[in-house]
Amino acid sequence: MAKLRGGLIQMSLKGDTAMAPEQIRDLMLEAHLPLIAEAGKQDVQVLCFQEVFTQPYFCPSQDARWYAAAEHIPDGHTTRLMQELARKHNMVIVVPIYEEDITGVYYNAAAVIDADGTYLGKYRKSHIPHVAGFWEKFFFKPGASGWPVFDTAYCKLGVYICYDRHFPEGWRALALRGAEYIVNPSATVAGVSEYLWRLEQPASAAANGVYIGAINRVGTEAPWNVGEFYGQSYFVNPRGEIEAEASRDRDELLVHDMDFDMVREIRNNWQFFRDRRPETYGPLVDLN
Repeated sequence: MAKLRGGLIQMSLKGDTAMAPEQIRDLMLEAHLPLIAEAGKQDVQVLCFQEVFTQPYFCPSQDARWYAAAEHIPDGHTTRLMQELARKHNMVIVVPIYEEDITGVYYNAAAVIDADGTYLGKYRKSHIPHVAGFWEKFFFKPGASGWPVFDTAYCKLGVYICYDRHFPEGWRALALRGAEYIVNPSATVAGVSEYLWRLEQPASAAANGVYIGAINRVGTEAPWNVGEFYGQSYFVNPRGEIEAEASRDRDELLVHDMDFDMVREIRNNWQFFRDRRPETYGPLVDLN
């Protein structure tokens, strides 16, 4: 039986949004370190944090001072630190941060670090919302990463970020490229989204025969107060069943063993990939 031990860390904001982004980054990293160490003690093989995990979710504002929160990948402070920790704990780490490509070009991205500390690459969030309370296009350029699947020490890993999860095309592209496990680091608040939180990712896991690790932050973040980040990070299996779930309101490391034999079993039983009709789907990309 092929097993993968996954870890998800959800966390509330540390510090105050009046602080400089670098100060907030340092506080968030300090708060994560004990949970990363605990993941190492529990032999977690693949660990992922929440969306833009070193900062508040600053997109309710349109304040250019948050551009200073962006870091380079892979040579920025946070990615380098996570390379050291991955090597120390022999653990794959997915690092969702605000990325600076060049001055004035910023992405919502995630670096993927292999268990020996090697930087494998990054995924940049493809779908960028721009509605009241979520002014993400002010901060993030849409990514065009080409749906990378990372061949890590333990599994073939895909990354999809927050709002991406509403778009089924990316889940399918990652699965067709070989992903067995896909993580979805998020920052999502109570309301309509909470119902979808327990609907979309289980449906996507079942449709694509993959495990999904869904991560959300917790708490509220002044001064914006757009709602409660409701946590409830979880692992969902290829049948669409939630196997393990974190609390609604606590900083938490969720650890769970995934049975990768189920990926093969479900894909062989349901045969969705065999029965696809891609030759008939061409018009879909032309519909606006």
